[in-house]
Amino acid sequence: MSAHALALGLTAFLACAVEAIEALTIVVAVGVTRGWGRALVAALCAVVVLAAVVALAGPRLPELAELRPVRLIVGLIALYVGVSWLRKAVLRAAGRKAQRDERAAFERGRAQLAGATDAAAFATAFSGVLTEGIEVVAIVLALGSGSAQTLAAAGGGALLAVLLIAALGVAVRGPLERVPENALKYVVGVMVTAFGIYWAGEGLGVAWPASDAALFYLAAIVLAFAGTTTGALRARPAT
Repeated sequence: MSAHALALGLTAFLACAVEAIEALTIVVAVGVTRGWGRALVAALCAVVVLAAVVALAGPRLPELAELRPVRLIVGLIALYVGVSWLRKAVLRAAGRKAQRDERAAFERGRAQLAGATDAAAFATAFSGVLTEGIEVVAIVLALGSGSAQTLAAAGGGALLAVLLIAALGVAVRGPLERVPENALKYVVGVMVTAFGIYWAGEGLGVAWPASDAALFYLAAIVLAFAGTTTGALRARPAT
């Protein structure tokens, strides 16, 4: 497997791990409050829906990805997602935005579910897994659209992340608040932004120096910019 595919698989793994942690927090809140059977059935139903989406959307991606307009669209989507994640991560790292706390999110969800009906509890777990799962699918399809190899790398990274987080959730039976989710979002924001720049450039006909290795110097540039911005925000008094 090429370095490009490995970097892509790692990016998919980290991004999908973050989404899986957030989905797990919702499922655990429903399970603890309203019963594990209901929570797990709701999660399984959401997974079935997601599997159908992947089955419909996935097979033609490598073929479509050869079209420059498609590469441009995919690049712009990845750029939007990456910049959005990176912006929040920079604000959190600079102390301008509260760090995400899975324990607090779990307690909020648990309090909201205390007086909910069984149907509402089922809907909460289903919609939580479906929403985060759609983001996982979008990440895999966007990152893996380059070729069959990149689709396999992105899909493999995502599957490994989901299985790992699910296994940890079963072992812990609680939210994974000790996972450095905010740091992961910073790294993922940098990497997805770099992929977005790369693909958007290819869609516009840019011939990147060093070909696929361009991802590494693009990521370094994005990281330097994000780090500089974080430092500047920390140094500037909050208004």
